[in-house]
Amino acid sequence: MIEIIQPGIFSSIQDLGRRGFRSIGVGQSGAMDAMALRIANILVGNSDDAAGIETTLGGLELCFDADCRFAVTGADAEVALDDQVLSVWSLATARAGQVLRIGWPDAGMRNYIAFAGGVDVPVLMGSRATDLKGGFGGHEGRALRQGDRLSLLAHTSQDDPGLPFGIAGRKTEPESDSPVTTVRMIPAAEWGQYSPDTQQSFLSANWQLDPASNRVGFRLRGPMLTAKTPRELLSHGILPGTVQLPPSGQPAVQMMDANTCGGYPKLGVVIAADLGRLAQTRLGDAVRFVLVSPEEALQALRARENLISAVRVVCHHRG
Repeated sequence: MIEIIQPGIFSSIQDLGRRGFRSIGVGQSGAMDAMALRIANILVGNSDDAAGIETTLGGLELCFDADCRFAVTGADAEVALDDQVLSVWSLATARAGQVLRIGWPDAGMRNYIAFAGGVDVPVLMGSRATDLKGGFGGHEGRALRQGDRLSLLAHTSQDDPGLPFGIAGRKTEPESDSPVTTVRMIPAAEWGQYSPDTQQSFLSANWQLDPASNRVGFRLRGPMLTAKTPRELLSHGILPGTVQLPPSGQPAVQMMDANTCGGYPKLGVVIAADLGRLAQTRLGDAVRFVLVSPEEALQALRARENLISAVRVVCHHRG
């Protein structure tokens, strides 16, 4: 059992989300940076999809009622267990009564805490993820609050990575000194309806991430974009990563709590391998888009899965 002392700006229970229910209006939800949660789970010996805590811009404090192995991944934040400073992307053990604190990150937006066994909340539609729009899943279908108490499942894995252990988490993304986050996307159905000048304007701009952005979608600020022939579309299915262009001329990217359908024209879809990178972009920072082919998107996804597999192998060998 753990108790939330302070929830921080915004924290919720997330796993890898629920799939197969978009036809009835239920979105995916789940970790905004799925790779970070998966690696946290691997570090503690859980299955990749075990439920953990997602925090936003730090501020989380929690107390352990019993001894527990845990791992923190994601944003480059200051992490401390009582007075002991811990590294992000590492495994640690808490003793009963100890307090874990996650501070304001120097880089990135979201941290993930995995606990050996995973957070024990009801499985709804195949997932423990919090669906904030629907008000179900996770802990009472809402963000965590001060005083919330969370049970943990028994740890049944045969893999025990041992202590202490960590990985060079900052190396999980390509190094860059640029303040602009570059994300790759595949062109969508309506991309060709925009003139070459408008397409170039979209691709060459450094889009500022609007502070009003949230888990549903990221709003972008930049040059005004218009179609050669404005048109209205019937509502149709959309997925996390879909880049839409509303009548305002300012793009928006659907994120993990994305709507299941929409009628705005689509410029593209952010590739799965880059959604986590986009999710870690700070509000007010800049984003630039790069067009890639479906084949390149699959190559990037395979590279990500190979990296995760390598982490799993290392952890298994330490067990």
